[in-house]
Parts: sequence; C-alpha cells; structure tokens
Amino acid sequence: MASLIACLSTGKGTWGHVSRLIQDGQWDKIFLITNEFGKENFNNTNNAEFIVINPNQSIKELIQNIQENLKDKLDGDIALNLISGTGKEHMAILSALLKLGIGIRLITLTQEGIEEI
Repeated sequence: MASLIACLSTGKGTWGHVSRLIQDGQWDKIFLITNEFGKENFNNTNNAEFIVINPNQSIKELIQNIQENLKDKLDGDIALNLISGTGKEHMAILSALLKLGIGIRLITLTQEGIEEI
C-alpha cells in the first residue's frame, strides 16, 4: 500500500474530491496539508494526520513547516494529490517533498476511480 499526501485547502468541490480519495483508496498513512479551518471542519479523516499551515506565511516558512512535519514519517510509495489549494501551497508541498528526497506519484479521482496521472 501507499501513503497519501493531499492538500486540503481552497477550491470549489475540492474537499469532496479529497474525501473520496481517502474513502476509496487503501492507504497506510494519510497526511492532509491544510489550514486551521480545514483541520476543524473536515470530517472524513480516516485517522489522517493534519499538517496545519498558515497560508499567510512566506513560501520558505511553509516549506520548512511541511518538511519538519513529514520528516522521518514517509517511506515507500507516496501518492500526492494537489486538486485543492493554491499555487503557493502546491509549490511549498512539492519543494518540501523534493528536499526530503521523496519520490511521488500524482493521483486523481476519475469516473473510473483513483488513477495515477
């Protein structure tokens, strides 16, 4: 199995997309990168670990926060979904994962189910 890392932030309908990824996939670990609002209001966590970020921070601070929270927690197959969120958040997540030396598969939810893109 794989670990799921998903951005859970802004974008119409994107929480539903992330919820279905969690529900339909078989994940060893789930990490949701979100803000305080997302942590308090997202219900389908399936024992996910929240990495709370402040989108008003600089991109360097975001990268450091994400890196610190994921360090030594990831191994094996990593599935990444960035359907939700902003470009700044996406850049910070990608940079943090690359700096940690983590390889990723980009995944999405389609009518046929979860697919790698």
